[in-house]
Amino acid sequence: MLSTFKRNTMFKTIEQKFEVSYQYGLHFTENLFGTENTLFKDIIKAYKNEPVKLLFVVDDGVAAAHPDLIKNIKAYCQHYHENLVHMKSMVVQGGEACKNDESQVEDILKAVSEYAICRHSFVIVIGGGAVIDMAGYAAAIAHRGVKLIRIPTTVLSQDDSAVGVKNSVNAFGKKNFIGTFAPPYAIINDTDFLKTLEQRDWISGISEALKVALIKDAVFFEYLEKNAHLLRDRDMEAMQYTIYRCAEMHMHHIAQGGDPFESGSSRPLDFGHWAAHKLEYMTNYALRHGEAVAKGIVLDVAYTHLIGLINETDLNRVVRVFQNIGFDLSFPLATEKEVDELLNGIEEFREHLGGELTITLISDIGVKHDVHEIDWQTMKKALDLVNEISKLKVE
Repeated sequence: MLSTFKRNTMFKTIEQKFEVSYQYGLHFTENLFGTENTLFKDIIKAYKNEPVKLLFVVDDGVAAAHPDLIKNIKAYCQHYHENLVHMKSMVVQGGEACKNDESQVEDILKAVSEYAICRHSFVIVIGGGAVIDMAGYAAAIAHRGVKLIRIPTTVLSQDDSAVGVKNSVNAFGKKNFIGTFAPPYAIINDTDFLKTLEQRDWISGISEALKVALIKDAVFFEYLEKNAHLLRDRDMEAMQYTIYRCAEMHMHHIAQGGDPFESGSSRPLDFGHWAAHKLEYMTNYALRHGEAVAKGIVLDVAYTHLIGLINETDLNRVVRVFQNIGFDLSFPLATEKEVDELLNGIEEFREHLGGELTITLISDIGVKHDVHEIDWQTMKKALDLVNEISKLKVE
């Protein structure tokens, strides 16, 4: 009997196929934890109309800039105690350094364990993109996935990094080497957090808006071009529209682009990022991510011009809008060895995704163009061109 079963099943395969549907909302508000604002309570109540345990993870920079935040969170949860159970508000290191320190993830996992945060509970992370990446990774690996609500507090995290489905930490000298694809339960953009940003952080995230405009929407690029000085001068209405449109396009790409978990070789939303990621590492993260992205985009646009995909007029338009917003486009590379180290970022970029090298360039403002090889000598010329352009006076 057993031998007959073995003969009949030899070399056969059992196959299974299933699909998982994801849905999450990006909400826009202000004064989120004012008791008159029911948005946060309503999001939790819509999940389960009973008490739900909440673990808050707060960026230390945000806690310092908003000294009443944790007190307000506790008061808000007490006010809506029939749905919100405040277990703890823990403050963690902010900035890219938090993604280089494995103890940060460990501390969150310990809190998840200590306060019995389960799959029917929530981790709520409040901070910049790095803290959201790190805390999201911790939530994704605890119990194989605890529900996460992201409350991004910088322009870059509100318009780009927090609206996607990725979480990560850095390792082996490589950005985002360890991570997960884990969509959040919800994202909440609170305008009030933007008001206390340093100027560097205010403009930094605009580079991601320019990125998505350059590869997808010439009309949006023209808006950013026209309003560059308003954005630089902290006009809130211009910034709110910039964040909304950038986030909208980012989320549409994730949902409609056909590759939300990056199983292919093309990552158009990483336009300019091969150099940006390497620059961040080479400067020991002294560069903000958005500052590095600005340099990376302009470098790739200069390369695009040198290989004949775009004309000099469009190159100058791209350079001018970045400069008018306030970006320094020069590359802090002192030796040929450092230049080669930067260019090694191309292979590291390919390795991170795997498969064929695919670098997104543009063939026109608003039109992406993928290439599968980069000529190092031409890229070095592009680097020299950017450094020359960066010295010119902004018109």
